[in-house]
Amino acid sequence: MAADSIEQPEDWTTPGAHAVAPGVHRIPLPLPLAGLSTVNAYLLEGPDGLVLIDPGWAGPANEQAVVSALAGLGHRLDEVRTCLATHHHWDHYTQAFAWREPLGAELFIGKDERYSIESFGGTSRFPKHPALLARCGAEELAKRVREDDMPEHEARTPYGPPDGWLEDGDRIPLGRGELEVVATPGHTRGHVVYVHTDAGLLFAGDHVLPTITPSLGFEIAPEATPLRSFISSLKLLLRRPDTVLLPAHGPVRSSTHERVREILDHHRERLDEVNDLLAAGATNAYEVARRLPWTRHRRQLDHLQLDHQLSAVMEIEAHLDVLALLGRVTVDETHAARRYRAA
Repeated sequence: MAADSIEQPEDWTTPGAHAVAPGVHRIPLPLPLAGLSTVNAYLLEGPDGLVLIDPGWAGPANEQAVVSALAGLGHRLDEVRTCLATHHHWDHYTQAFAWREPLGAELFIGKDERYSIESFGGTSRFPKHPALLARCGAEELAKRVREDDMPEHEARTPYGPPDGWLEDGDRIPLGRGELEVVATPGHTRGHVVYVHTDAGLLFAGDHVLPTITPSLGFEIAPEATPLRSFISSLKLLLRRPDTVLLPAHGPVRSSTHERVREILDHHRERLDEVNDLLAAGATNAYEVARRLPWTRHRRQLDHLQLDHQLSAVMEIEAHLDVLALLGRVTVDETHAARRYRAA
């Protein structure tokens, strides 16, 4: 089924339940975030009730949006029996976690998300990042991250382990067909996508987004080499049959493969840009990040929000890691610092 044959509203954030295939609906949900206003949940019919993928950020506005969308299809909230999260971020996971007791709905997520979920202490969003940032040459940024309080809308959000951990290759039965769990680390180390082979659909979470590139290693317990994992996960999708792309943020696209190739091209270009800045005299991830423009508005690093600055520096460190793997840069590393130069 091609996306251009799927009737969708011109504005992808339009509330409601929008059909993408027989028995499958996209439900845009509101987010309490500046700059990212909406997340797509996906509703499917299970063998003994409803299945929701990435049902949003826990809160009254989110729950009411789900209730209204379900009502438009003739369903009730208590018909939701299973929730599947693509990863542990608040906008994908926490509403499902909050529903476990009142609805008796079960929640499942990729097994390698346990590193971040079980490390969460409720006082800091990024407990491990100050040391990583300092190693990248961003000592002042590390100090600000260490002293940054968790925002109230996150601190009071329900959070904890799921009912079960999913393995790569697991199958989840539906009323029509089944979902295959495919491990796609990179955005987070335990990120998974769900493939509906019979319908030709990919529920991509934040692994493949239609208009932006996802952050890398933006998690409580980040892995050491997120760009290596991300590129491998993208190439994995290219080895599988193409599908309609159902992303967590943004509109439906007809070809997952087309967007994957665009993202891979972006990272090839980024690797070249980073390498050129090393050749011009930059020596660490922070210096490179300060010399690059960020976002579609081409802002300087110091003009970004604190967590976006963190993400930018760590993304450059991930690119430097890949350049070192390719032999394009050399690394001088100590416990406290990591410095690079063009080979």
